[in-house]
Amino acid sequence: MTSPWIEPANSATALLLLGRGSDPASERGVDCPGDLPAASDPGLVARATAAKAALGDRVFVLGHHYQRDEVIQFADVTGDSFKLAREAAARPSAEFIVFCGVHFMAESADILTDSSQKVILPDLAAGCSMADMAVLGQVQTAWEHFEDLDITEPPRGGKPQKTNLANDIIPVTYMNSSADIKGFVGRNKGVVCTSSNAKRALTWAYEQGSKVFFLPDQHLGRNTAVLEMGFDLDDCVLYDPHKPQGGLTGEQLRTARMILWRGHCSVHGRFTLDSVREVRDRVPGVNVLVHPECRHEVVRAADQVGSTEYIIRALDAAPAGSAWAVGTELNLVRRLALAHPDKQITFLDRTVCYCSTMNRIDLPHLVWALEELVAGRVPNQITVDEDTAHHARVALDQMLALP
Repeated sequence: MTSPWIEPANSATALLLLGRGSDPASERGVDCPGDLPAASDPGLVARATAAKAALGDRVFVLGHHYQRDEVIQFADVTGDSFKLAREAAARPSAEFIVFCGVHFMAESADILTDSSQKVILPDLAAGCSMADMAVLGQVQTAWEHFEDLDITEPPRGGKPQKTNLANDIIPVTYMNSSADIKGFVGRNKGVVCTSSNAKRALTWAYEQGSKVFFLPDQHLGRNTAVLEMGFDLDDCVLYDPHKPQGGLTGEQLRTARMILWRGHCSVHGRFTLDSVREVRDRVPGVNVLVHPECRHEVVRAADQVGSTEYIIRALDAAPAGSAWAVGTELNLVRRLALAHPDKQITFLDRTVCYCSTMNRIDLPHLVWALEELVAGRVPNQITVDEDTAHHARVALDQMLALP
């Protein structure tokens, strides 16, 4: 017999992480125009069902894997961020795309869908701390710094020539980035990547130049370069936008093969080496399975590493009776544990670790958004300006063209 799912203990900020608190002075979109249904309303499920039925094929609801079960039950499709954006693009007949995810995901859906379709985010406070760590102005300042650093290229059949450093750097951004950053990457002949195709994207980038500027998740960039491409940790440098010149010397930038942006996922970044050691002591024979957004030392200590879709497939295929400790968002881990009662699936950390902004989209917000659409009003529409969307699409198309 395997052990039943045991809920991790609440931390001091658990209610805020669950979306049951807010700071209106600092958060966008925490208040909805009109009346937001109370979370305790016993009729929420019936109201959501009725509104979705009234809209019929006009609405297509997308649910990210990290969403709460109360929201996932109304999703037409579930998946990771890129899968959902592509699913939206594959439904040109749907007038409304209700994206139960976070802001950058809704932006990607708007970029990839037809101009006649409207993408709705039920709560504008559903952002992404990682995406917010790479602000366009800061990234442009870094790029201008690269351009100012002159280097001498090796002779190519003639005299050495002076050029700027940026000419030899290919920008690569993780899907978990804003439309502005994807547009920046597209303008500078770069590519978007996901956690499952990061190695392919980096391989392509190194065929175009000798260095990569990787945004915004330092851990995915470092883990892919070192563990999948054979780089040394010394080949990677960390650019901190809050320090002059990123806290790096010109020589460090010239010799680096990978320039990592100082960003991370607030969920995956909390897992530590102590978490891995503790679960191995507590659960005999446990398999540790983590997302590549985790810290380098955690990934090295794990038994398996992979994207959200990889984690789901691995647990689906795992033999009955096996034990697993999973380092990713808690909603997904709980859902997987309940779906596989014949396996012992536990959370890698002993305290609550929801994606706080993802959890902003709860059943009251979904009901409100659907009922607004039924009433003929379009709430919280996410739009990306034409120029940014064009260049972001260039970077996305380059990813789709990867061998």
